[in-house]
Amino acid sequence: MSTERSAVLTWSRLEVLASPRARQVIGVVSFAVLTALGAKIALPIAGTSVPFTFQPLAVLLAGAMLGARRGAASQILYLAAGLAGFPVFSGFLFSVTGGYLIAYPVAAFVVGSLTSTSTLRNLGALLAGLAVIYAGGVAWLAILTGWSTAVVLGILPFVGADLVKVLMALVITNRIGRRSRALFGG
Repeated sequence: MSTERSAVLTWSRLEVLASPRARQVIGVVSFAVLTALGAKIALPIAGTSVPFTFQPLAVLLAGAMLGARRGAASQILYLAAGLAGFPVFSGFLFSVTGGYLIAYPVAAFVVGSLTSTSTLRNLGALLAGLAVIYAGGVAWLAILTGWSTAVVLGILPFVGADLVKVLMALVITNRIGRRSRALFGG
């Protein structure tokens, strides 16, 4: 049995076994966990104290696959888990990465609000979500370092890798986005 067929069967079982409300909760919790897992892959980048992580990919996917409200809820749950003391952040909420983290719910909401069946529109939605993450991160870094330094340390080292994450999210969204929204009630 192909992997795609297996995934469809698994999703079908979930649709049958869980109520719509339970599936919504499962979606929110799943993307909060996915964001936490994305933080665990934190690679230092020379010249900046902001590490490379896969959190932005999880945030963009949360919005695209859960919709605006549930995508944002998954990121609020992620932040709440970190504030409650769970080791889910790659740094600390009020450290140099705090602005990025605080922007996650807004970014997921923006992506979820703009996502559609159009590949071009989905690309725009994902880029808008990434822009929200950058805006939050740079605004916080600017308080700590000044604007020009914040841009140099908080955006430039990440643009290439983050554009690859956007393309990954676009492929995933186009492939299973509608099905996930139907499953999780987005």
